[in-house]
Amino acid sequence: MTTIIENTAEEFLQATNVSRETLQLYQNWYNLLTRWNNKINLVSPHTIHNYWLRHALDSQQLCSLAPAATKNWIDLGSGAGFPGLAIAIAFKEQETGENASRSDENKKPSRQVTLVESNGKKCNFLRAVIRELNLPAIAKQERVENAGSQSYDVISARAFAPLPKLFEYSLPFFGVDTLAIFPKGRAWQEEVEAAQKHWQFTLETKDSKTDPDAKVLLVTGLKKRDKV
Repeated sequence: MTTIIENTAEEFLQATNVSRETLQLYQNWYNLLTRWNNKINLVSPHTIHNYWLRHALDSQQLCSLAPAATKNWIDLGSGAGFPGLAIAIAFKEQETGENASRSDENKKPSRQVTLVESNGKKCNFLRAVIRELNLPAIAKQERVENAGSQSYDVISARAFAPLPKLFEYSLPFFGVDTLAIFPKGRAWQEEVEAAQKHWQFTLETKDSKTDPDAKVLLVTGLKKRDKV
């Protein structure tokens, strides 16, 4: 069922049931976003006031769709960190809960998000948020097509490219068990049909919590179709 919330931190909290500590991380992210957005164009000035619904919840909803055993996640075209930084916040929350029962508090995080962003100023912003919030993430300043060929447990991208092109970018990061999570708007069916002409994949869809016309696409088994 689609869950539409108003644009406040408290309603975000009710919709997600995150901890107060995690809510504060989102608030700190927002504070940095508004400060940096006055200098560089991270998000549209017309949407920044709608942070909690349009950006935060739209990103946070992806966290519960990944397998519980996810350890390494790559976010393509991260921009202002949606959804990559939201994933890193979720990873930090999981690590905090697990470390509560560990005696070794200095143990390195077992989960990490890699954020790929080609724009230098945006990448500097991502690094600032990662540092300020002490998140288990790294930001790489490079074009996605130059980001290597390591496989990841999960791949994500939001408002980055049409699905056929997104598959091209994602293929080098696909392993046997990789899951791709791509939120898409009301034209998602057309994008899927276009992708099916050149790609083989298994698709599952989930309703978006922020837009009744949108879907979150869960893709596995991505392969190029053999040329006829």
